[in-house]
Amino acid sequence: MTAPFEFNGVVRLTRIGTTYILGTIVLAIAALNTGNNAIYIGVAFMLACLLLSGLASKGGLKHLQVEIGAIDEAWAGRPADATLRIRNRSRIWSVRDVIFISGDLAAPVLVPLLQRRKDVVVPAQFLFKRRGIVELRTLDSYTRYPFGFFLKKRRLKVHSEVVVYPRIHPDEVVRERFRAVVGEQHSEPRPGDGTEIHSFRDYTRGDSLRHVYWKKSASLGRWIMKQNEAESARSVQVVVDPYKPRNVSDDQFEEMISDAATFIFDAHARGFDVTLTLPRVDIRMHEGHSPAPLYRALALLEAVYEPLDMIVDRNAVFFSASGGAAAASAAEGGRDDAKSA
Repeated sequence: MTAPFEFNGVVRLTRIGTTYILGTIVLAIAALNTGNNAIYIGVAFMLACLLLSGLASKGGLKHLQVEIGAIDEAWAGRPADATLRIRNRSRIWSVRDVIFISGDLAAPVLVPLLQRRKDVVVPAQFLFKRRGIVELRTLDSYTRYPFGFFLKKRRLKVHSEVVVYPRIHPDEVVRERFRAVVGEQHSEPRPGDGTEIHSFRDYTRGDSLRHVYWKKSASLGRWIMKQNEAESARSVQVVVDPYKPRNVSDDQFEEMISDAATFIFDAHARGFDVTLTLPRVDIRMHEGHSPAPLYRALALLEAVYEPLDMIVDRNAVFFSASGGAAAASAAEGGRDDAKSA
């Protein structure tokens, strides 16, 4: 969706244009001194070309509309693929060699030809610096069409929003910072999706038949369901504390969010089931499902300036910008909660 066009244009003479105007002035002086009609005709022709150049560039850019297509997963610090749908609404002017520039574009986009009353879809890449909701409002268009005398600029209004996921650290940083989850090769004594049998129970509506223990069901004459032990290699809880003390900078807080996102990214790549715990909400991602809801939650997470009480499991991976004290407090709370349970 696009907003109405608003004039915000800039015109600059190019080197070719400056040379052309100086040449026109020289010929005009010669025409005045000599009274030669042929020189007068040449000067008039050159002035007409100058006027035509200004009208063509102005008329072409004035009628351009730009729509930003769907942007693929956008990560802070990584190019995100998208499309630009550009429409030339002019009935007269076709425009060539139009360049589109924006602070959020990874590189300028060159469109060789925009024919009148037609549109074109071109690929583009956006590069966002920080996570969160980013509003795209303007694109600057430039052209030297038709003769290269002027560099014409028009600012086009667009309207698009994109949720930018947190920055992901490079692979070498991941290997240095994050170790494998403790107990990666062992099962835990609680029901889950592991391979070892934990216990048996009667069938209830909604249970999957693939969990029926047929041997025991045949001996008892009713369906018996088996429950497997959870494997810690396939399940991990990530807790993110949004508390930001006054002595912690914005960059340090963003680094903590990036650490959590990188850990989740690596865990998903290894095939873990990930649970993201935030204040008052848990978001679960099972193996084979998209982790996009977890990244979106981290992208929209805002800092809070009062400490929060968060009770977490003793084996959870805890991320906090407040340092070891907060992490230890939360971990201790998890132990106490586990004992009371």
